[in-house]
Amino acid sequence: MSFFGAMGCSMAMVLSSLGAAYGIAKSGIGISAVSVMRPDMMVRNLMPPILSGILSIYGLVVAVIISSTLKEKSALHTNFMQLGAGLTVGLSCLSAGFTIGIIGDAGVRAAGQQPRAFVSMMMMLIFAEVLGIYGLIVSLLLLTGSAKSGEITVCAY
Repeated sequence: MSFFGAMGCSMAMVLSSLGAAYGIAKSGIGISAVSVMRPDMMVRNLMPPILSGILSIYGLVVAVIISSTLKEKSALHTNFMQLGAGLTVGLSCLSAGFTIGIIGDAGVRAAGQQPRAFVSMMMMLIFAEVLGIYGLIVSLLLLTGSAKSGEITVCAY
């Protein structure tokens, strides 16, 4: 099995899950604080953790695609493209999770004091989520390019 492809698979899962966990934890703190005074807004304010959880799904999709294409012997450039795809989705989802966590915490607290702030919080959350989608798209392009390339150099690990 190729070492770099396996590392790409694990980086996709680990980094995207870390981003999702941070986003859920950080925004959950704000939801808990606001729900003490405004329990009627609790369900409405669950959007940041939901959007954070989607980030781990992006990493899972790329990890499954990488793991299904792993072979005992494959070209070195294919292995590096798999590593690059895993790092691309993992790091973009990690940064998106950090962004969603910070926006979610502050936005939920602001919406608790002024309900009209909910719309602007949602717009910022959508823009933060798009960071993860960009990483997913680039990863899928890398994996498509690695599948189309010819097997020239054989590298077994």
